[in-house]
Amino acid sequence: MSEHILRVGAAQFASEIGDVDTNMDRHLDWIRQGREAGLELLVMPELSLTGHYGPERLLDVAMRRSDPRLKRLADAAGDMAVVLGFIEEGAAAQFYNASALVQNGKMRHLHRKVNLPTYGKLEEGKYYASGRFVETYNLDDDWCAGLLICADIWNPALAHLSFLHGATLLMCPVSSGVEAVGIDFDNPAGWALTMRFYSMMYGAPSIMVNRTGIERDLTFWGGSRILDPFGRELAVAGSEEELITAELDFNEVRRARHLLPTVRDSNISLVLRETDRLITKLGVPDFVRED
Repeated sequence: MSEHILRVGAAQFASEIGDVDTNMDRHLDWIRQGREAGLELLVMPELSLTGHYGPERLLDVAMRRSDPRLKRLADAAGDMAVVLGFIEEGAAAQFYNASALVQNGKMRHLHRKVNLPTYGKLEEGKYYASGRFVETYNLDDDWCAGLLICADIWNPALAHLSFLHGATLLMCPVSSGVEAVGIDFDNPAGWALTMRFYSMMYGAPSIMVNRTGIERDLTFWGGSRILDPFGRELAVAGSEEELITAELDFNEVRRARHLLPTVRDSNISLVLRETDRLITKLGVPDFVRED
């Protein structure tokens, strides 16, 4: 890895619903393309191994972290870090919408989706247990990766936690269909605005990776993008399958955070104090609680 420079990519593609073996072949091909392009980090969409509607076959497609198919992808990744999406079967037969970072034959990092949308045409609460942690992963001494899945990003507190945990890069695998929330909600424009906001606000590059194609009643619009720490778009995909790439310079992160020190000035003790105070009051009727 060149000093301060990280070569990253987003693989935007369609998945076969519930067909893990076919999707394995697609993953191996994207990994091959990423390695040929000299990438150090490749990010794939949410639930890339199952498709958006894969959870309808949840008991057939769920995988434990020790599944040999995940090991095969980790072996294929080599030195390149690869983020992929799958349904994880955890302890006590609990199932999670998960994204894993694999590299050099091992699973190095895992995020279980915390914010499970149950609105519009989305009903993830029907299938999954909610993740309970926001962690980060150090790619090297400079690049610390935060990993949040789709609707996690629509809870600003989760993104804030990721950056407070030290993230200098935000990775966002998503599964965003045009019709998912409703005709009056512009998903493509909303994602463009949201990713620009987080990169600019926290002085950190971001990688958002959507799927493409049609799955039943949802049209996946693609639009994957890589942004610099000032919120400028370095690469944006169209609506078809595509690999986009960019080079991220850590010196730009240093410069952005010097100009706008959001993380430095987050005042976490105040947030903790006020959150604790809210817990005792929020949702409790005025005639019950004591102000």
